[in-house]
Order: sequence, then C-alpha cells, then structure tokens
Amino acid sequence: MRVVDVNEFYSPTGGGVRTYIDHKMTIMAELGHELIVIAPAKENAVEERPGGGRIHWVKAPTLILDPNYGIFVRGGAIHALLDELHPDVVEASSPWRPATIVADWPGHAVKVYFAHNDNVGAYPLRWFERMASRERIEEAFMWWTRYMARYLDKMDAFVTNGPALEKRHAARGLTVHASMPLGIQRGFFSPEHRDEQLRASLLDQLGLPPEGHLLLGLGRHHAEKRWPMIFDAVEMAGEHLPVGMIQIGSGVHTRRLEHRLKNSPHIKLFRPVYDRVRLARIMASCDALIHGSDAEPFGLVGLEGLASGLPLIVPDEGGCAEIAEPAFAETYAARDPRSAADAIERMFARDYDVVKAAANEAAARVRTDRDHAVDLMRYYEGLVAEKAQRFPEWFAK
Repeated sequence: MRVVDVNEFYSPTGGGVRTYIDHKMTIMAELGHELIVIAPAKENAVEERPGGGRIHWVKAPTLILDPNYGIFVRGGAIHALLDELHPDVVEASSPWRPATIVADWPGHAVKVYFAHNDNVGAYPLRWFERMASRERIEEAFMWWTRYMARYLDKMDAFVTNGPALEKRHAARGLTVHASMPLGIQRGFFSPEHRDEQLRASLLDQLGLPPEGHLLLGLGRHHAEKRWPMIFDAVEMAGEHLPVGMIQIGSGVHTRRLEHRLKNSPHIKLFRPVYDRVRLARIMASCDALIHGSDAEPFGLVGLEGLASGLPLIVPDEGGCAEIAEPAFAETYAARDPRSAADAIERMFARDYDVVKAAANEAAARVRTDRDHAVDLMRYYEGLVAEKAQRFPEWFAK
C-alpha cells in the first residue's frame, strides 16, 4: 500500500513531526508499505530514504514567523504529484491549505485527515481564558469547526492521534471515524537506567538533600506548556516538602522563564539533551514527571516518562490525562497551580515504593511507534478495501 502524506509541518530542521514521520517511514517499509511525504521547501527536489520511502520537496514560501518551515499556497503542483504517484491513501494533517488541497484533489485514492492538534484548544482557549468562560470561547470559534466540516465532507475518514482529540472534536459536532494513539521508541527508555548517584547530584544542584523529591519537567519553552504555573505549584509544595524540579527544554520563552526562576533555589532550567541515551538516564533518575499542558492532544512526553518508570503528575485535561492511571499518577485541575501543588504533595504522601513499582510495571506496556503504525496500516487497508468494493472501476489494475 502506498500512502502519500501532504505535510507542511515536515522540515529538515523540524522537531516532533519530523521524528514521527521518519520513524513511521522506516516501520512502514518493514511492514511492506511505502510512505511518501510531500513537503514545502525552498526548491523542488526528491530525497530517497535508504530504509524505504521518500520525500518530495515542493517549492513554496517560507513561513515568516518560523523560517524552519514552509507553507503551501497553491495546490496545482501537489495535485500533479498525486496524479503521478497514484497513492492508495492520501493523508493531510495540517488544517490549513494541505487539508483543502487534498480534499479538492479529484483523484480516487482514500483521503484521510489525520489530526495531530487542536487549534482552538492550543490558541483561543488559552489566549482568552482570562476574559471569558471556555464555553463562550468555544461558541465564538465555532466558525473554525464549520471550516473544518467543509473539507472533512470531501474526505473518506477523519482520524485523530488519540482519544483526547477525538473527544474534543466530537464535542464540537464533528464525526471522528477512528482514534489511532501514537507510540514511542520504547527501547530508549527504561526504569533500568536509574542512577542513584546522578539523582543525588541533581538534588544537590537544586540545594536539596538525597532524601528530597526530584521532579522532572520536559518540553519546549512555549506558553501552552504552562511552565510558570508548574513553577508556582512546585514552590507551593516546597513550603511543606523538600521538593525541587529540573526542567529540560528551550524555546521562545526561555529568557522569560530564566527571569521567573532567578530567585527560586530549588528549580533549575537545563538545556535540551539530544543524546537519547543520556536523556533516558536522566529521566529514569528522577522521582516523578510533572506536566502542565492541557492543550496537547497526545501525551508523548508522559509516555516517555512512564517508559522510564516515572510516576506522573499531570492535568486532568489533555493527552497526558488519558494515560494517567491512579496506581502511578496524580491528576490536578488543569491551569490551577494550587491544585497542582496539592497533587505533588499527594504523590509524595503515598508509599513511593508502591507507586514506583506500579510505574515500572506500566513501563513494559507503553505503546510503541510500531504498534501505532501496524494499527494505522490495518485501518487504512480496510478503508481501501471498502472503497474498492464500492467503486471497483477506480481500483481496477
């Protein structure tokens, strides 16, 4: 089966999307399928991948706000490529031009909109949260849902990357045909990487003794991650517990976060760790993962933490909430630092050995990127078979 992904989030210098697609491309080749990506670039080019699959770079304007990415404007070149490639399935994941370009392509392949994000949750609900209720904001932005509905009417399926997104879009009246949770490269992360000396060293850097509690925050410095709220919560909990936090990441708000923490003795920012083995060792050596984003549709960072044997402290909304089982997690009211502080205190009031054992057991059950690819290809094969049955003349060889 040939799948073509029209994807303007894919970039040579991109982050999570590039990683996800590169892994998916390799796994699909191993499963006997082919993934071809059509992505924007400064010049037209074709890049063959040694493990299977390829990238068709299509000349397109650069995104002004982030030169790492391009944006599709016209669909003619993409339609011509799709005609040439004869895909079985065409994916679009951006709700902007890629979705409408794919929806308007007159070809007979199965057309899928695969949602990786929720623009209403990521932006308006956060921008205006101090001005109006979430219900009022949702109502004001129903025009966005109507826009999505117009291109979804031309698609064969609407798929989300997990149950959190499925629930959000369904609540707005859209029909979601399938939820296909993502997975991680589990082999990198393991509770076995725990290093008590490293843990003691990190606590010492935070001005805490070895019997203190070490929290980990992992993610880019962006408003939707709500790091200031998490810092407030850790400091509140620190009034009753010897607790500190290391935060690994970078981003547009790094200087703002550095300023916020200049007088905070038990919270420290660390630059991103690109050595996956070293990162896995640091993660396994902490005592719990704390997360603040309620807008993220899928909790990849939560899965990586859990695969490292870390108990979770996460908001009760968003992707991480979907994986937070009571045996190894505490949840708190999203966007509420006092509630998050209470969750930290509850976590360390429990028998930590019991909680840690539950997290270690769950680590072996964390969903992998291969699990995701297998399930997704099986679903796509069903869609292709069903459409071929309805329109045999289109699929006749």
